[in-house]
Amino acid sequence: MIIDGKKISEKRLELLREEIDESGLYPRLATVIAGDDPASKMYVRMKHQACEKVHIGSIGISLPPDAGTSDVLEEIKKLNNDPDISGILVQLPLPAGVDTMKVIEAVSPAKDVDGFHPYNIGRLMSGHPVYAPCTPKGIMTLLEECNISIEGKKAVVVGRSIEVGRPMAALLLNADATVTICHSRTKNLAAETSSADILVSAAGKARFITADMVKDNAVVIDVGTNYIDGKLCGDVDFENVRDKAAAITPVPGGVGPMTIATLMENTYLAAKFSLCSIVL
Repeated sequence: MIIDGKKISEKRLELLREEIDESGLYPRLATVIAGDDPASKMYVRMKHQACEKVHIGSIGISLPPDAGTSDVLEEIKKLNNDPDISGILVQLPLPAGVDTMKVIEAVSPAKDVDGFHPYNIGRLMSGHPVYAPCTPKGIMTLLEECNISIEGKKAVVVGRSIEVGRPMAALLLNADATVTICHSRTKNLAAETSSADILVSAAGKARFITADMVKDNAVVIDVGTNYIDGKLCGDVDFENVRDKAAAITPVPGGVGPMTIATLMENTYLAAKFSLCSIVL
C-alpha cells in the first residue's frame, strides 16, 4: 500500500474547515521567519495557503537576515500578548546569530502549535500531550487513517531530532509500541531497522534506507526531504523498498502534507483552549 498523504491531508483539512465554520471561532496563526532561506519562505507560504483553505486567519512576521535574538523575542512577546492570535509558529532554522532555544522557550506554551516548547515536550514525554510536534503527530494520523495497528509492534525511529525523532518515539511509545531510537552512533544499524514492524526514517540522507535494511511486510514511513540532481527524494530507496513493505509513504506526497494539516488542527485546538480559558 502506498500511503497517500496528500489525499488524507485534504480529507482532514476539509473536515477541519467544516468544524471551524460551525464552531463560530476565528482561529489565527502567526508565523515568524528570519532571513532569506528560500525553502523556509516556501514552507511559510504553504502554511498560509493552508490557513486560507480551512478559514484560519494568518499573519506573517518577516525579519531580516541580520536579526538578533532580541529582535525575534520582541516579536514573540507581542504575539504572546495578542488575544487575537491563537497559535505561533517560528520557522526553523533561524539565522546563526539567533539563540533558537531562547526563542522556542519564549513562545507561550498555550500558543505553541509547533509543540517544541519544553513544557509541551515534557507533557508528550509524560504520556499526556497537549500539542505534539506536527510531523510526528501527522505520522500517527496517517497510521490511524490507514488502520495500521501500533500496539505491541516493534517500532524503530532513525533520527533523534527534537522536531521528529524524539517526539516520534514518544508518540509510538504512548501508543504501546516497543520503541528503539537509532542515530549516527548506532552500531549495526541494519540489524535494528530490519527488525522493525514500523520503521520511521528521519535521518536526512538520500535513499539511505535500502531494501536489505527493511523487514518483509514492514510499514515504512519516510520523513526525509533530500535532493539528488535537483529532484526531491526521501531517506528511503523507494523503488526497491516498496515491493517489500506492507505500506510505505512516498516523497513527495507522503508525510509532508500531513505536517501542514496537523499544524492547522493544532491551531484550531489552541483557539478552543483559549475560548475555554484553559491554562497550560
